[in-house]
Amino acid sequence: MHGRPRKAPKPEDLAASAAKAEKLRILQSQFLLNHHQKIFTKEALELSSKLLEINPECYTAWNYRKLAVQHSLLESNLDPDSVNSILDQELRVVENALRQNFKSYGAWYHRKWVLNKGHSSTENELRLLDKLQNVDPRNFHAWNYRRFVAALLNRSDEDELNHTQDFIDKNFSNYSAWHNRSVLVSNLMKKKVQAFSRKDEVLIREYELVREAVFTDEDDQSGWFYHRWLLDQTVKAESPLLASSWPAHGSEITLSGDRYLDLGSSSPFNTYQFDSGSLPLILYFNQAVEGVNTSTVTVSSGFNVTKDVIWKPILSNNSKTTQVWVGQLKFPEVELDSLGGYTMEVTLGHSQGIISSSGFHYSHPSHFSFTVHVQPAKTEPVEGLGSEKISWRDENFHIYEPDSLESNSVLPLDHLSIKNEREPTDSSWQAKIIDEEISNFRELLDCKIGKLTLARLLTARDALMSSEKPVHSEEVLRLYSELMKLDPPHSRFYKDEHSLVLLEKVIYGRESLLSYCFRYRNLTSSSSSNPICLRLNGLSLSRLGSFEKLLWVQMLDLSHNELQSIEVGSEWDGNETVTDGVSLVSYWEAFFILRGLKLTQIDIAGNAIADEKFTAFLAKVMPALKWLDGVQLN
Repeated sequence: MHGRPRKAPKPEDLAASAAKAEKLRILQSQFLLNHHQKIFTKEALELSSKLLEINPECYTAWNYRKLAVQHSLLESNLDPDSVNSILDQELRVVENALRQNFKSYGAWYHRKWVLNKGHSSTENELRLLDKLQNVDPRNFHAWNYRRFVAALLNRSDEDELNHTQDFIDKNFSNYSAWHNRSVLVSNLMKKKVQAFSRKDEVLIREYELVREAVFTDEDDQSGWFYHRWLLDQTVKAESPLLASSWPAHGSEITLSGDRYLDLGSSSPFNTYQFDSGSLPLILYFNQAVEGVNTSTVTVSSGFNVTKDVIWKPILSNNSKTTQVWVGQLKFPEVELDSLGGYTMEVTLGHSQGIISSSGFHYSHPSHFSFTVHVQPAKTEPVEGLGSEKISWRDENFHIYEPDSLESNSVLPLDHLSIKNEREPTDSSWQAKIIDEEISNFRELLDCKIGKLTLARLLTARDALMSSEKPVHSEEVLRLYSELMKLDPPHSRFYKDEHSLVLLEKVIYGRESLLSYCFRYRNLTSSSSSNPICLRLNGLSLSRLGSFEKLLWVQMLDLSHNELQSIEVGSEWDGNETVTDGVSLVSYWEAFFILRGLKLTQIDIAGNAIADEKFTAFLAKVMPALKWLDGVQLN
C-alpha cells in the first residue's frame, strides 16, 4: 500500500524469492521455445498458464494464449460447445492470474478480449466482480472492467449509478467509485435521461452529495476530486466559442511593405512589419477544437484570400485539437497605397466542421473584421523598430497615462472578445451554485485543500463575470500565498496558480494594462513611432497564461521573474524539431504567437530559464528578434 514503510526481508523470504526466480526462468525458457515454434499442444498451454500464475505481467504469454485460442477455435469448426469450452478455460486462466495480482493490466485486457469473442456467460462476470470488489472496493481495474461488462449487457446507467452509490455509502474514500459516478452522470446528462435533463438540478444534487463526504472527513481527497470535477462541469461551456482574435475586431493594421518601418502617426499597437508578404491571423477558442480550415473559416476582402490561408494548430499536445489556430494571410505583390485599406471579414460557425475535444460542434456563428493598410516600399532605408539597442533601465521608459490622448491607441485591446450571433444561455444558475459553494467552503479554511478549493471557486466566479472586473483576485492571491507557506512540498504548483491569477489581473482591462505599457525615451526615431513595451518584469511570475489578451504584443520585458520552464505541446515539422542541439518542444507555449508578431526585442534576464539553449531557441523561432537581454543576435 502507498505510504507504508518497507521492511527489510528475512533470510527465508530471500531464499523463497530466489527459488521463485529460478523456477520462473525455467518456465520462461520453455515457454519462449513453444511460442517461437508455434506449439499449441495441451502441455504447452498448461506451461503458459503456470507461467502466468507466477507472473501475470508477462504480456508475451498473454499474446501467445490469444494465438492459441484462435488456433483452437479454427480446429473446433466453431462448434458452440467447443467454443464455450475453449473460452471458459481462458477465463479460468485469467481468474487464477488475478488471484496472484488483482491489478494486472495484461490479465484484465485478456479477459476483455475473451468476452469480445462473443462468450455467452457475461452474467457470471458481474458475480465475479462483486466478489473481487468486496475484497478491494477501490481497484480501478475492476471498475473499468465493470463498465465494459455493463455495456455488453446493456445495463442502464441508472442501475450502475445505484450500484456505485452503494459503494460510496459504505466508504466515502473510494476514488474509483467517485470516478465511475462522474462517467455515469456525464452519460445520463448527455442523453438527457429523466431526472438528468436539467444540468443545474443534477449538479445541485451532486454538490450536496459530495459536500457530505468532504465535511465528514476533510482530509480524505477522494471527495475533493469529485468536487473539482463538478466545478469544471459548472463553468465549462458545452459548445466551443471564439474567445478572441488577433488582429482584434475593429482594429486597423498597418503593414510596412519592406524591411524598414516608418510608422508616422499610426498606432504602435497595430503596426506590423510586412517583409514576409503575409500577416498572421490568430483565432483563440475557449476550449480545444479541431476542424479549423478554409471550409469552416471564411476570410474575404477585395481580393480572395480564403483559399490561400493555411491553418496550423498551436499547443496541440500531439493531437488534432488546440485552443489556438494560426493562419497566414497572403497579400498581392503589388504597389499598394497606404492611404487605402483592405477590410478583412472573418466568419466562422456558419457551417459545421469545427468540433471540440468533447465532441460538441461550434454552433455560435461569429464574425469580426479589421482593416489592413499597406505602406509602399521606401526608396531609402529608415531606421525603425528593432534597429536600435534598447537599454532595459527603468529611467529609459515613461508610462502611458490612462487619461492621455496617446493612450486612446490602446482601445483595440479592450475589443479582444468576440461577439457571437447567438449568445450562450444565461449563467445565473452557475453563479448561484458557485456562490453557495463559496459560502460553504469558507467554513473549511483550516485545511489546505479547503483553501485550494475556495481559491478555485472564487476564480471560477470571476470567470463567469467576463464583462466585469474580477472582484476576487486579491483574495485568491492571498489564498495561494498562504498555501505556499502551509504546504512547501507543493509550493511550485501554488506559485504557478498564483502567477496565472496575477497575470490575469494585470492585463484584464485597459486601465490596468496601461500601467504596464511603456514608451522608450531614447530612440532616434519620432516619438509617435517609438514601440510600446509591455513590461511584466519583477512580478515573480513562474508561469505565463492569458495569451488571448497578449496577441498584440510586439515588445516584451519578462526580466527578473521566476520562470523555470515554459513548455510547448505543439506538433512540429520535421525541420523544426531540433536546432543546434536544442529541442524546440522543451520550450515556450506561446512561441508561435510571438514569432508571428515579429518581436524584435525581449528581455528575459534574471529567470532560471534564461540559458544558452533558450537563447538559441528564441533565435530559431523568432527570426525578427534582434536584441535579447541587450545583446545583439546574429
